[in-house]
Amino acid sequence: MKTAMRTDYCGVITTDHLGQTVTLCGWVHRRRDHGGVIFLDLRDREGLVQVVVNPEQAAAFALAEKIRSEYVVQVTGEVCRRPEGTINPELPTGEIEVVTAELTVLNSSETPPFPLDSYIQVGEDVRLKYRYMDLRRPEIAAHMKLRHKTTHFLREYLDKHEFLEIETPVLTRATPEGARDYLVPSRTHPGEFFALPQSPQIFKQLLMMSGFDRYYQVVRCFRDEDLRADRQPEFTQLDVETTFTDEEDIMGLMENMIRDLFKTLLNVELPNPFPRISYADAMSRYGSDKPDMRNSLEIVDLKDVMQNVDFKVFSGPAKDKKGRVAAMKIPNGGELLSRKDIDDYTKFVSQFGAKGLAYIKVNDMAQGTEGLQSPILKFLNEESINAVLERTGAKNGDLIFFGSDKAKIVNEALGMLREKIAKDKGMLQGDWAPLWVVDFPMFEQDAGSGVWDPLHHPFTSPKDVTAEQLKKDPGAALSRAYDMVLNGFELGGGSIRISNIEMQEAVFELLAMGPEEANARFAHLLTALKYGCPPHGGIAFGLDRLIMVMVGADSIREVIAFPKTQTAQCPLTSAPSDVSEAQLKELNIRIRKPAVEAES
Repeated sequence: MKTAMRTDYCGVITTDHLGQTVTLCGWVHRRRDHGGVIFLDLRDREGLVQVVVNPEQAAAFALAEKIRSEYVVQVTGEVCRRPEGTINPELPTGEIEVVTAELTVLNSSETPPFPLDSYIQVGEDVRLKYRYMDLRRPEIAAHMKLRHKTTHFLREYLDKHEFLEIETPVLTRATPEGARDYLVPSRTHPGEFFALPQSPQIFKQLLMMSGFDRYYQVVRCFRDEDLRADRQPEFTQLDVETTFTDEEDIMGLMENMIRDLFKTLLNVELPNPFPRISYADAMSRYGSDKPDMRNSLEIVDLKDVMQNVDFKVFSGPAKDKKGRVAAMKIPNGGELLSRKDIDDYTKFVSQFGAKGLAYIKVNDMAQGTEGLQSPILKFLNEESINAVLERTGAKNGDLIFFGSDKAKIVNEALGMLREKIAKDKGMLQGDWAPLWVVDFPMFEQDAGSGVWDPLHHPFTSPKDVTAEQLKKDPGAALSRAYDMVLNGFELGGGSIRISNIEMQEAVFELLAMGPEEANARFAHLLTALKYGCPPHGGIAFGLDRLIMVMVGADSIREVIAFPKTQTAQCPLTSAPSDVSEAQLKELNIRIRKPAVEAES
């Protein structure tokens, strides 16, 4: 890229430039003094190039002796082929070097808070405090470039399919999206608040009612929720909505988009079509609604054969309508897992409510129960033991783990254990395993209050039921929802939306939202549904998570330029922070100290 100060980027200089004079600008990644010749590895956003400073260029050489890492310099010199034996095949610029004619220091640098030229472990708190330094690291810069290319590709794909990019408001009102809202006080309306959007859900539905037919937006969203490695308080979505369509149309269009994205940017061929699995099947077999299909471990149900055993830990949940007894076989687990491993995994599942982790070690199938090893064998009858061996497909050397409790606890505990064992023991097969999860329940019931909650959101349409049928048996209803999953991560989720007011009012009623409350919160939506709403649906992809999966990072913080920590803080800017009394007064806000702090 030619500018007033440079002719090219450092990382693009190749043998095509041999004999040319170039001017480069960048940061000194590394300085080396070899026998009177100084080498500078010069870095910019496109990569590294080796710069040679010979003592014959006295002024440049004297300057190069004073240069240190992260100095910003300008170099003018001739592109030459590297001498025999010094070629670096790991670098795109590894066949050439730039022999300096002129060297200018544009700015000096203090000693960096951590070295960028060696891959040592640096605490994340330090990296985020000096994020502008961290972003100079080639691997992090590569993530940002891939993010740009991905966003550009997605926009082009949707443009070609006649979608319009339309912006929706950032200052809106609170909506029930499953997490707490970030609130913004209004100065002009004292005592009232805007909410930052958890998603543009209602606005994109209103756009469909407005006749825009196909909409998309790369949009910032905000959720005040407990954080995990793949979550942030502010994040970016690719939001998509379209009218006169059904599940098959949307899923097909989005599947092709992701398949084309991976082929174009990663040269990866994803399967065509993506496999599909029902929510019920995913939970039964994998204990998760976003299973990693590179993992061959499966959970099998034993509820029917454990109802009459003497072991109450099994028979109790087996007789409970909401209970579950299940098993998971670890091939060759008898040798693969030590006693310490089993103890560690027992502690691990306790995080998810499991009270223990029973197991059977299969030593020799030919010897019947004598060939099995487990402290629980004495509580099981021969019929139940044979059923366990048959259903798990056990063989000599295998280890079988059990889960027995409320179905939700068993699914989560064995599902997470399935993931952990496969990762710990290198059992994942293949690189990429996408799938669709479909046929989600419309609602789930809170165990304590008995109140129904939407499994996705309250604007999702139920499948093949009328409003009256839905109200009579909400627990049996399935939704027209679909999630795209890749390698154990939900990339995107969507649904066909409710498009008539009777169904929307029925859903609000089931969510214990009376007509007055529903109208107070969603009058704009309910009114719009009266004026000719077309059938419509869409999907939203978590862009941060998509990039994280594409680059193989462990956290979305690795692919966001300026992320927050897991406690929703920004070490770089020290946000959130106090504000002045004058600002608070202007907003008619008074800070009330927490009770413990006030007492001290």
